[in-house]
Amino acid sequence: MDYKPYSPEWTRYRYLKEALDTYLDDYVSNEVIIADILAVLSDRSEAAHQEFVKVNALESLLRRGK
Repeated sequence: MDYKPYSPEWTRYRYLKEALDTYLDDYVSNEVIIADILAVLSDRSEAAHQEFVKVNALESLLRRGK
């Protein structure tokens, strides 16, 4: 990727590269890398779902006037 230095895109790429470099430098197996990526995505998805449920419940209460 050819991002402008210090742009948000460049920074995200750098963080991702550093994380992957650490896994590779530590000789972590591909299976563990994949499992960790999936765990991070799952955690993020679960947190988003919990937030949605909370906001949806609040919206429902507001619509009912309680």
